[in-house]
Amino acid sequence: MPKDFQSTDLLKDFYKEWIAIYKEGAIRDVTLSKYKMSLIWVEKLAPTLRLCDISRVEYQQIINDYAKEHERQTTMDFHHQLKGAILDAVDEGLVPRDPTRKVIIKGKIPSKKKVKYLNQFELHSLLKSLTLSDEVSWDWFILLLAKTGMRFSEGLAITPNDFDFAHQTVSVNKTWNYKEGGGFSPTKNKSSVRKIQIDWQVVMQFATLVKDLPADEPIFVRDNNVYNSTVNDILVRYCKKLNIPVISVHGLRHTHASILLYAGVSIASVARRLGHASVTTTQKTYLHVIQELENQDIDLVMRSLSNLL
Repeated sequence: MPKDFQSTDLLKDFYKEWIAIYKEGAIRDVTLSKYKMSLIWVEKLAPTLRLCDISRVEYQQIINDYAKEHERQTTMDFHHQLKGAILDAVDEGLVPRDPTRKVIIKGKIPSKKKVKYLNQFELHSLLKSLTLSDEVSWDWFILLLAKTGMRFSEGLAITPNDFDFAHQTVSVNKTWNYKEGGGFSPTKNKSSVRKIQIDWQVVMQFATLVKDLPADEPIFVRDNNVYNSTVNDILVRYCKKLNIPVISVHGLRHTHASILLYAGVSIASVARRLGHASVTTTQKTYLHVIQELENQDIDLVMRSLSNLL
């Protein structure tokens, strides 16, 4: 590392330098902010801990203290972020041996989660209530995200040229950097670059909607000041009016995936459609749906076997 660290230097200083060297410019800003938040917690939980003094007990205590304020998954993320730096310190001979080995991850009991998605009937009610006029509106945006499962930033970046109406697809190959003043940005990862098949009804609707719009300009961005709270507020009003669970704009993505899984679409196909980096991400995110489907499969297996006699 550029700075000549000694084993007597503080963990927090090493971690800060490590983030600057290995993470800044190499990962997305949103991910980098998580590392910097982890640094704040290291500074809070171990302000005077030296590299040479990091034992398994010391490291476990840091994780335990962090877990008092966070759920288990968040604690796991913190552990992985800090572990990367510490293992490099071990390689440099600044830490005697790997103190992260056999760490036990704890965490607060998860709070009761709000409903993140709608069922098929509820989504049908929502889409039927949308006001889809001849002009581009956020209602059209809600329809697009519900029918494709795109992320908010991906939907904002869609231009008329991204539609291939003849082949019934829409291409996701960029995002709109709405958090930092606008402009096109790369997708979340390579897997996020994809073509999403769309139904004939969406083809007809959007072919008419975008026919006179600039081909390479975002359909839904009228100025650089775009906020997801704007769409969230619209969704809240619709959900309350229809007496269905209140979801966020990201909930449209969850709804899309859940409905496909319940319909029998394979996890691999759903993962590709959502642009997940791996099927594991899909499995973790939609574990509740998968478990419910597995229970249905068990009933089906039992019925099938009982009919053999």
